[in-house]
Amino acid sequence: MRQQSAFIPTMREVPADAEAVSHQWLVKGGFIRQLSAGVYSFLPLGRRVLRNAERIVREEMERAGAQEVLLPALQPAELWRESGRYEVYGPELVRLRDRGEREFVLGPTHEEVVTALVGQEIGTYRKLPVTLFQIQTKFRDERRPRFGLLRCREFVMKDAYSFSADWESLDAAYRDMYAAYGRIFERCGIRYLAVEADPGAIGGEGGTHEFMAIADSGEDDVVTCGHCGYAANLEKAAGRMPAARDAGGASATADVPAAERFHTPGLRSIDELATGLGLSEDELIKTLLYVADGKPVAVLIRGDRTVNETKLKNALGVLDLELADSAAVSAITGAATGFAGPVGLSVPLLADDEVAAMRQGVAGANETDYHLRHVVPGRDFPLAATGDFRNAAEGEACPSCADGELRIIRGIEIGHVFKLGTKYSEKLGAKIADAGGELRPVIMGCYGIGVTRLLSAAIEQHHDEHGMVWPAGLAPFHVHIVPVSDKDEAQTEAAERLYGELRAAGVETLLDDRAERFGVKLKDADLIGIPIRIVVGKGAAEGEVEWKERGGSGPAERLALADVPAAVKRWLEEKQRRIEG
Repeated sequence: MRQQSAFIPTMREVPADAEAVSHQWLVKGGFIRQLSAGVYSFLPLGRRVLRNAERIVREEMERAGAQEVLLPALQPAELWRESGRYEVYGPELVRLRDRGEREFVLGPTHEEVVTALVGQEIGTYRKLPVTLFQIQTKFRDERRPRFGLLRCREFVMKDAYSFSADWESLDAAYRDMYAAYGRIFERCGIRYLAVEADPGAIGGEGGTHEFMAIADSGEDDVVTCGHCGYAANLEKAAGRMPAARDAGGASATADVPAAERFHTPGLRSIDELATGLGLSEDELIKTLLYVADGKPVAVLIRGDRTVNETKLKNALGVLDLELADSAAVSAITGAATGFAGPVGLSVPLLADDEVAAMRQGVAGANETDYHLRHVVPGRDFPLAATGDFRNAAEGEACPSCADGELRIIRGIEIGHVFKLGTKYSEKLGAKIADAGGELRPVIMGCYGIGVTRLLSAAIEQHHDEHGMVWPAGLAPFHVHIVPVSDKDEAQTEAAERLYGELRAAGVETLLDDRAERFGVKLKDADLIGIPIRIVVGKGAAEGEVEWKERGGSGPAERLALADVPAAVKRWLEEKQRRIEG
């Protein structure tokens, strides 16, 4: 491509609404432009990068044995009602009606459509296993689109679906996809972690892992252990189970006095209570009231912990969960917010395992300006429902090994794999005849990659103060030729010659043939972030050019013009070798 005629509208100022680094550089570099909130046009450079990401994904999917299809984005709403997800998915599901008042949705994902398709076309175990995938535009009505391509209303996604006759076959498909994801992200130059995850609205009956690109700007918390390699997202991560309070019965609390009401005027928050009473926060029992599918419940956690609402929703089996407002708290407890406690509370109680293991603690008295001391779990309130309802915390003991401590890092979700089991096939009637002729629901897996997210994830990991530093696998071009002066005949001739030779060798090359100052050209070259920059300057008359890798710390290297194509070829081969290990 020649830059003089290329549509690359670079910018010098950071867009006011661009919070994420990747959003800033993609807009400034002329890769994308916003049409409306969460909806972007891909300009030629952006489309080239996106096409490279799609190519890598497609190649690795096919290498893993998946077959490509293209499914409708416009989906009948009745399919989503049959699967039970029409309400579960919530307001993010884009819903519409046609002129005949028939209801449709714009697909954020395609479990329903592909299950119905396979249910119609495959009726016997002899035609399984099969894995289908597509790369397609998806739609999600995000309440608050932000961070450029990281949270959009319209985005490109790769979704794959495996269909098996038995669980062993599903396990094999899951392993194949898991391995393919690793190859995809390595080829894209993205550092990632595969972490245990919660299935969310997709659901399923088996394991699920998220693939996280490690980045300080990520929206998700990832809990890891540097000692054993344990990794999970915050929604799924667990701290180590506390030791049982007393394996032999109630003797450990026999000497604890009866619960005692005492005056705590104005001490509403955990911090205020701990400071005012001279206690540590882990000696306090925090009672939080929620409304779950319209019904009040209370969850008990230690004062130094926070509730994990995903775990709580899963334990309750509810769709809607929100903190009770002050009016609801007053109606349930008879007290102002900040004084709720489990003793005598008439709503269902869910106690975190750490609370159940406490010998005694301080809790609200369900009376404004009063608390109770010497509250014993199991004695003063029931422990009918216990479990892990809290967020894992930095520095606590690892649940998987004896010596590790948990560390929380930030990540960007770029892929997710699920063992769905029969969640969709059962409801949508996708059944196959087994070897004995009996009809059974097909067993499914689901595997997604946010293709547009790969661009942002790569930039979040690969940039400097001047712009993007594209990994070779995603870069819009591999070589950027920058002549110092468009008026110098020797430079122009050398640049044109090199441009022709590289193109003939199949190397993606951008030639800056603009009548611009050299400083402007260099700024744009840094901004665009093409991996290799060849500067054609005064040395062109002697057949020499300057080679510099984008993001490299050393000085430019002088090369003979005739040696550049071979040097580029060696560079690309070395990059490929590193990926293949």
